[in-house]
Amino acid sequence: MSFAACGGGGSAGGNDGGASSGGDKGGTLAVAIWDNGQKAGLDQIIADFTAETGIKAEIQVITWDQYWTLLEAGASGGDMPDVFWMHSNEAQKYMENDILMDLTERIAASEKLEMDKFPEDIKNMYSWDGKTYAVPKDVDTIALFYNKTMFDEAGISYPDDTWTWDDFYDAAVKLTKDDGSQFGTAMNPSNEQDGWMNIIYSMGGRVLSEDKKSSGFDDPNTIKAMEYVQKLIDNAMPPATTMAETGTDVLLGSGKIAMLSQGSWMVPQFKEHEYIAENCDVAVLPKDPETGRRVSLYNGLGWAVSAKTANPDAAWQLVEWFGTKDMQLKQAQLGVTMAAYEGVSDDWKNNTDKFNLQAYLDMREDAVFRPSTRATLTWWNPMCEILKEAWNGNKPMADCCAEVAAEMNEAIANE
Repeated sequence: MSFAACGGGGSAGGNDGGASSGGDKGGTLAVAIWDNGQKAGLDQIIADFTAETGIKAEIQVITWDQYWTLLEAGASGGDMPDVFWMHSNEAQKYMENDILMDLTERIAASEKLEMDKFPEDIKNMYSWDGKTYAVPKDVDTIALFYNKTMFDEAGISYPDDTWTWDDFYDAAVKLTKDDGSQFGTAMNPSNEQDGWMNIIYSMGGRVLSEDKKSSGFDDPNTIKAMEYVQKLIDNAMPPATTMAETGTDVLLGSGKIAMLSQGSWMVPQFKEHEYIAENCDVAVLPKDPETGRRVSLYNGLGWAVSAKTANPDAAWQLVEWFGTKDMQLKQAQLGVTMAAYEGVSDDWKNNTDKFNLQAYLDMREDAVFRPSTRATLTWWNPMCEILKEAWNGNKPMADCCAEVAAEMNEAIANE
């Protein structure tokens, strides 16, 4: 299947030049992303690029699940977009198999990029064997959306930086109605970075060992954190089937839940959502009363180029453009997402007055990079599947944690 034919997630449509044609040969660079909420802002940045260089580029939005399926098919069949997002889950596989263009020499020769201004964790994620395969795009953190109207009706003070996870639990239970019309919070096994993993690290646990050679799910503090999550599931969340079928963001937007930990990447969509914009605001995540830590996982995407692009020079110029300080600043100011370039995300908080986005910036103070190994998905997907058993009430959470640890250790040993 060709990327030019994809329309998932509100795509911009077909690509006149085809997926492998580029601006310096009379065509249009094909750019693939998975978040429709970011498209409008990135279109403006591309318009500036075209005005400056004469090179045209067109974004296609492909839903997350389809994105990786089609990218893998394109890698096998040779029909890939010229420029696309890369994620920590998949980066190692794509770098090792020569699917991404080596950008090392181009970066070294660039007079526009300042790679020392990007976070080391993100740069390292997109480097392999001494070579660099993507330019950092953004950084994200997790904060707490809460429904002010529901808090007011319940007579509960809004979340603030004094809240502990005990306070969160107590409020979530009080905000849950017996008739099932309203719940305190929501979280799926697949809400890892934006959900329960933050609780694990706040409570002194870990998902991976520091050397990335073993699982942290057998750590007593990890088990304690996940059993805390189980209490929320039992007493303050909708049924697991409801959360899985509806999605936690939809539950927030339909007035079914009072609190939701969510990534900064959702702000573009939430600020345009009438109900959320009118009723909700943002606070920092709670801290653990014992460790005192208030932890946010963070991640960052990279702009990559297909190794088989017919227009490497044009594709590189676009990636270089995205990575400049001016365009990173514009990305932040337009509210596309927090930028990877040091310091410019301070402007991101001012892209809307509907929410207290300072909370997301404050969450950078104790941020843990999203856990990953050489072949992350070999254990990440099974981890989520195993945890569904606890969510559905089929197994105790401690048993699921033990099973996850065994699965992870085997998968990591075989990488």
